[in-house]
Amino acid sequence: MMIFDERIIGLMYDSQKRFGMNRRIFIRQLLNGVGAYLAMKVNMDHAVMAGMPASPSTGELNYRPLNGLCLRNIAKKKLHHAGDGIFKNPMGVRNHRNLVQLLNWKLCQPNHFSKYLNEEPVKTVHINWNEIKQKKGVAITFLKHACVVIKDDDSLMAVDPLFNDITFFIKDFTPFAPESFIVPRMDHVLITHGHYDHLDKPTLASFPGDTHVISPLGYGDIFKSLQMNHTHALDWFDVHDDGKTEITCLPCNHWTMRNPLIGPNHSLWGAYLIRTKSGMTIFISGDTAYFDGFEQIGSEYDIDLAIFNLGAYEPRWFMAPSHMNPVEVVKAFQEIRAKKLMVVHWGTFRLGDEPVHFPPIQLKGELKKQGLLEHLIDVDHGETVFLS
Repeated sequence: MMIFDERIIGLMYDSQKRFGMNRRIFIRQLLNGVGAYLAMKVNMDHAVMAGMPASPSTGELNYRPLNGLCLRNIAKKKLHHAGDGIFKNPMGVRNHRNLVQLLNWKLCQPNHFSKYLNEEPVKTVHINWNEIKQKKGVAITFLKHACVVIKDDDSLMAVDPLFNDITFFIKDFTPFAPESFIVPRMDHVLITHGHYDHLDKPTLASFPGDTHVISPLGYGDIFKSLQMNHTHALDWFDVHDDGKTEITCLPCNHWTMRNPLIGPNHSLWGAYLIRTKSGMTIFISGDTAYFDGFEQIGSEYDIDLAIFNLGAYEPRWFMAPSHMNPVEVVKAFQEIRAKKLMVVHWGTFRLGDEPVHFPPIQLKGELKKQGLLEHLIDVDHGETVFLS
């Protein structure tokens, strides 16, 4: 604990001197930074704290098998509601990740990818918003981390928007070029869950106050604090339909936390199914571990494009209950039966042991082994793919 504190505080103190922060700003940055780091990295036995019953033995599985349970019935019976405004994960295994294990991982365990870390590329993200707006049909722009912008004819939708770094002691490998910050008005902003790398308050504050925000349950106070009052909160399988775009919140195998002192799962997490005005159906996985519900989703919906989060998956002993690795993403893609695959959540922040540029490289290798490489839409940060 002391080693962790000295390293983090020392890094922040260096930043204080380098950037000339006054003491008050430094202390605020210290508290915000450590809080964000812990909230992103530490799973304080979240299943127990959220009221989950003891998990049955699942061997090497990193999920709780559905054993014939229907995802819609789980949602209908509200088996993911623990009461008192807290949620639980019916698909998750009980996961005893705590601060001691975090420190053991970060300070004591070798990183088997260390020899590749000096090869991590820094890419400045340039986005030609005018070109995107002029195109017809559906287009997907990969901004950074898990953020994509979906253009559907004349409407724009941002998923998990993040335009800056999340805290200054986690390096941003995909900084925005100045012109990229001049973002056009969004018709919808979708938030998948509350972790700091997905719900970024400074980015949300940059949108007009009447921007329409869609999220899972439990984020109303955050949006109110940002004076964003045009919001819709969805439970699993709830649908928002504005007559042009139909958006369904779907279950996924994850959790969420903003403040480690309060604890996890005071708000819900989810995936999204988007039926565009142009007729294309897009699946957004959000952060999720693998679970055996992807086949049900694929049976219920005819999906044209599945956008999976792939990144922060090593080491598996720590990350597997929260994030899929390339092998699991390929398996989930096959089970969800989408026509095309795209991956995000890589290249921006090193949140796991793997280098930031490794996820798409390893994914391509796995897809090639399975004879599925032709299904991949290979898109880099700042790039746009026009689908129709």
